[in-house]
Amino acid sequence: MSILVTGGAGYIGSHTCLELLRAGHDLVVVDNLCNSHAEALTRVRALSGRDFVFHREDIRDAGAMARIFSAGRIESVIHFAGYKAAGESMELPQRYFDNNVARSAALLEVLADTGVTRFVFSSSCSVYGSPRELPVGEDHPTAPESPYGASKLMVEQMLQWYGACRGLGWIALRYFNAAGAAADATIGEDSSISLNLIPLALRAALGQIPELRVFGSDYPTPDGTAIRDYVHVVDLSDAHVRALQVLRDGGPSSVINLGTGQGSSVLDVVAVTKRASGVDFPVDLVARRPGDPVAVYADNRRAAQVLGWRPAYSLDEIVETAWRWSSTHPRGYATEDGEVSWLASS
Repeated sequence: MSILVTGGAGYIGSHTCLELLRAGHDLVVVDNLCNSHAEALTRVRALSGRDFVFHREDIRDAGAMARIFSAGRIESVIHFAGYKAAGESMELPQRYFDNNVARSAALLEVLADTGVTRFVFSSSCSVYGSPRELPVGEDHPTAPESPYGASKLMVEQMLQWYGACRGLGWIALRYFNAAGAAADATIGEDSSISLNLIPLALRAALGQIPELRVFGSDYPTPDGTAIRDYVHVVDLSDAHVRALQVLRDGGPSSVINLGTGQGSSVLDVVAVTKRASGVDFPVDLVARRPGDPVAVYADNRRAAQVLGWRPAYSLDEIVETAWRWSSTHPRGYATEDGEVSWLASS
């Protein structure tokens, strides 16, 4: 029996595929490659020393997915496929509701039709919106402030109903700010398609952008910049493996925060990035963006209780691994002529 990983060629998906293979699981990966790279999976295959099945398909294609479920003898699903830029979702809300919600609904119907009853979902702390209290626990009211956050909450609500109506066992993992890369710099995040702070700071250090813009320097925080909780992608991958095992062992459905429980300001991240890279890149302090909370960091006690999970990486280690990846892969998985590199032809 196999685990289906949707969006497995993406940033968090590829790291999780590697951890699953190393843990001895058989995988079927589905990704339409609209914002990911097949090269990531080539490296995952080589690094793990194990093979898996890859389908370049859209999860909304019910016929294709039914065939994949039947041929792959799927017993569980880990669902990463989706768009993830909150700012972009404010400009293109229909794109996010179509891709993140409608496609997830189509996938859940395939699960219901094929009898698969275990589902791990890649959710987000954006479902909370601006928190009323810190740290943010899973019982905090949900009030997303972007179509992206709303789309994640909608899928969580669908999971609750599929659990009640169809017997689906599920865990929704609410990530805080995913960052970092594999310690050996073999897989990582393509900064050219990411609008998150750490990839943008790394691009500034590499001279790929003229400066790093910091949105807001007048927040009521120690240095005036917003505070977030940064969690290493390898820690997130480990949590997915643990969540799957909890469901296999008959554990209850739940939502679980994945964060370090430590808040770091934007200027903290800038200082760590400058130290890791050795580059004193320019920083431009500009006005706040609408909807950006002052501070968000996790209460992660439920992750420890339910998953036995604790983050292993500090902010310095997160940025150091991200810098090793970005400095050796300044164009992500692409070479100067746009072709993917390293193991692509092996």
